[in-house]
Amino acid sequence: QVQLVESGGGLVQAGGSLRLSCAASGRTFSSYAMGWFRQAPGKERDIVAAVNWSGSTTYYADSVKGRFTISRDNGKNTVYLQMNSLKPEDTAVYYCAAKYGTGSQRILLYDYWGQGTQVTVSS
Repeated sequence: QVQLVESGGGLVQAGGSLRLSCAASGRTFSSYAMGWFRQAPGKERDIVAAVNWSGSTTYYADSVKGRFTISRDNGKNTVYLQMNSLKPEDTAVYYCAAKYGTGSQRILLYDYWGQGTQVTVSS
């Protein structure tokens, strides 16, 4: 069992930055690939970024490439999402998720989810 708790969301002006954190419980954090997803009102939940167990391989949605950076610290059981140059269209609830084994872009393959943190970008 893995429990995930996100933090770091908030209200920011367009062009600003936020850093999301996701703290995981358990001693097997390094066995899991991690992903950040987001869901805007009336839209499906979509992947934003993912990272493999070691942090050596990452994936980004086209919409955030060059602006967002995913990273992880296995010693702290934490995964991060640094978000720069934020746009109003980045407004959504952001979720972190854990997938045992290799990483994936497929939302249905993730085993554990956090409760989400709201990110609002004003124009």
